[in-house]
Amino acid sequence: MIIQLEEAKYKLQNMRADIDELASALRIEQLKNEVTEDEAKTMEADFWNDAENSSKMLQQIKQKKDKIEAFESLKNRLEDAITLAEMGIEENDESIVAEVESEMAEVIKEEERQRIEVLLSGEYDRNNAIVSFHPGAGGTEAQDWALMLYRMYTRWGERHGYNVKLVDWLDGEEAGIKSATIMVEGVNAYGYLKSEAGVHRLVRISPFDASGRRQTSFASVDVMPEFEDDGKIEIRDEDIEITAHRSSGAGGQHINKTDSAIRITHLPTGIVVGCQTERSQLQNKETALKMLKSKLMEIKERENLARIEDIKGVKNNIEWGSQIRSYVFMPYTLAKDNRTGYEDGNITAVMDGEIDGFINAYLKQNANK
Repeated sequence: MIIQLEEAKYKLQNMRADIDELASALRIEQLKNEVTEDEAKTMEADFWNDAENSSKMLQQIKQKKDKIEAFESLKNRLEDAITLAEMGIEENDESIVAEVESEMAEVIKEEERQRIEVLLSGEYDRNNAIVSFHPGAGGTEAQDWALMLYRMYTRWGERHGYNVKLVDWLDGEEAGIKSATIMVEGVNAYGYLKSEAGVHRLVRISPFDASGRRQTSFASVDVMPEFEDDGKIEIRDEDIEITAHRSSGAGGQHINKTDSAIRITHLPTGIVVGCQTERSQLQNKETALKMLKSKLMEIKERENLARIEDIKGVKNNIEWGSQIRSYVFMPYTLAKDNRTGYEDGNITAVMDGEIDGFINAYLKQNANK
């Protein structure tokens, strides 16, 4: 058992070099200098004259401080784990082996998380994420699969401390959903979830098939960053069709059962967005318009277009051959990403939101692209 402590101590001590490298990658010293300079600006007499900019400055200071604090906490935790291992060796105390190994696992996990954050350097990675779910062909089975994905990403967001807000919901005919949209609010929400955009494939024995046959279903996940409305995207009244409807019911207490739900169709592209969770029809309309602008901006950025008018409606088939990931429940259990090759046999944990392995593998693969 003491040999295990010696091995743990050796591994932990070797991690000091990794932590020093991480400090450089995170620009910890530079961030500390920036915080000092930024806080000095908040003490200037005219700081609050521009409320919007001052609020942004305070938010940026908090984000920088949070990153510094998380790194310092990791560094201290590593040193504490080394000290604990050394004490166990000196006192020949086998009872702390499990504690040292547990701490080592947590330090490794946190170091990996912070290292992945370094990869989130895209222009919009820090933004909130708007995530939409749409079933492919296949009726009830596909609609139920779309609902399962909705739950998976909702649970992932909640596990990571994000605020997950239901924006729109359209019931399936017998079960599941015809569509749903959530807003995942928090730092780097889009940076992490952008990897999940695409078609997801399910293979299982359908609970809706009396014959108990194995079925394959598809659903798409659409992910876009929430953009600040800076006036760059203008939507003409004649280019949109707005319809009001009664809110759908499966969203539970989050859905207002009134006629205030709004659906907006952008006529030039065929893009449809909806919102039904705000308190009034006007608020739903404002949120839906914000989502439409985000969608148009996302396409414009992705396609490198000079003008919004150049965007054409995008029609991607949600079917075989276009999936980014497969989830197999029968005859074996496996979730496998077609892009990175990453796989996880614990399908229950995956569907419960434990998808960090898939996200991290994608971010690492695309780090230098």
